[in-house]
Amino acid sequence: MKRIIALEARLRNCRNVLTLGVRPNFNDYAVDEKKQIRKAEKVYYPTRLYAELLDAMGKQIFPNIHNYLFSQDKIKQTALFTLLGLPHPKTRVFYGRRQKTKVLEYFNYPFVAKKARGSAMGRDVFLIQNKGDLQDYLDVHTPAYIQAYLPIDRDMRVVVINGKIVHAYWRVAAQGEFRTNVALGATVKLDSVPGKALDLALHTASACGWNDVGLDICEYDGRFFVLEGNMKYGKEGFRAAGIDFYDLMDTMIAKGEI
Repeated sequence: MKRIIALEARLRNCRNVLTLGVRPNFNDYAVDEKKQIRKAEKVYYPTRLYAELLDAMGKQIFPNIHNYLFSQDKIKQTALFTLLGLPHPKTRVFYGRRQKTKVLEYFNYPFVAKKARGSAMGRDVFLIQNKGDLQDYLDVHTPAYIQAYLPIDRDMRVVVINGKIVHAYWRVAAQGEFRTNVALGATVKLDSVPGKALDLALHTASACGWNDVGLDICEYDGRFFVLEGNMKYGKEGFRAAGIDFYDLMDTMIAKGEI
């Protein structure tokens, strides 16, 4: 099998992938590397910078441009979920000093506040329980991304690649922690994930145009909600299930599935 070209290190341990690395200036690539990128039928994990450039020149990329446009941007994701009518916790973005004074007109304590862009692994996610918590958050974060608090102790991570569920599992929050991120001590549970959650994940990935995403879904009061899409999802859930992520990706590449 001919080796495929990747820029980011996401596939670095795949047998049939040549990872060139990411150079901030295209001319920093060696002559042969530039030739390989230009001639490649498809470039894998090109990063946001090169995804836009390669897409503009008509080059196939994986993941697609939609993945990069919405990666680590909670504002855009919430707007898209709302536009598509997908079930998502009540969320509102407040811009500027004047708008920030109106948070309590829309939300009652407790509620969740998050860094709107660039956060991952549960960092910069806060449970706001009083005016002091709120002011501390507002003093640092602009815009303010405020979301209804759902009192759950677990959620589901469903990984969808090119319209196929490749893994699904539960994440149970550590004692005394409201966030379900494995990086914050949550436990991976391999109990069966409800079919409605799986269906919602497939529908969400398709509707949003995301072809490599870990979707966080929760159940509360008999309803399923999409919390967010993670384009750089971790591999802890795969390891817990004994799934070799790199072998999985190698197989999908060999079969032409990605």
